[in-house]
Amino acid sequence: MQVIRAVGREAAAKKYDLLSAMMAHGLAGDKHRQRLILRLMALITTRYNWQRDELTIGQREIARLWCVDERTVKREMAKLRALGWIEIKQQGARGRVSVLSLNLERILLDTKREWDNIGPDFVARIGGAQPEPAGNVVPLHRPEPVPAQGVWAEARARLAEEDRALFDAWFAGLAEAGVADGCLTLFAPTRFHATYVQTHLLDRLRIAVQRCDGRIAKVRVLGP
Repeated sequence: MQVIRAVGREAAAKKYDLLSAMMAHGLAGDKHRQRLILRLMALITTRYNWQRDELTIGQREIARLWCVDERTVKREMAKLRALGWIEIKQQGARGRVSVLSLNLERILLDTKREWDNIGPDFVARIGGAQPEPAGNVVPLHRPEPVPAQGVWAEARARLAEEDRALFDAWFAGLAEAGVADGCLTLFAPTRFHATYVQTHLLDRLRIAVQRCDGRIAKVRVLGP
């Protein structure tokens, strides 16, 4: 999957590819998804700073751009954060606007199903780049898959669909240890495995779990 960069000879084309993927994803969904994607695309094209990965705009300004009230803005932005597409980079304080960022990898993962709708040239172009460093490291001993039930089983299915190789290397060997106070605890077969997932893959893990059960706010991975 291509990595979107803000600089370089092909930066403009890659940004265009990202917006194309989002557009195809929106068009393939219902009216609610279409509207949400269109609103995010409006923020990206008018206010997103690509080089700094920052989106800084107040709710009142967003409401004016979207032609809605501020309650609608709060609701829609909460949906985008729940999807993992938008993240808080710097929390606003003392009347200042929060600085947001885009999770470009998450957006590309979620739009992957619709790439074919654009065309094979698009699929080859956006899917042909080298994977990110996290995908290049493989445990010395690939763990055996661990059976799962409930929320973790559903989250595992999502992770496997997103990236089978990454799933087999890092997620398949995680065992559920239970949920308490909104936190899902998983056990890894080795301490290195646990540390690596916590450091490099926790966001992807957390988003998959939250999409299965919104009551789970945190995920932690422990080793022996």
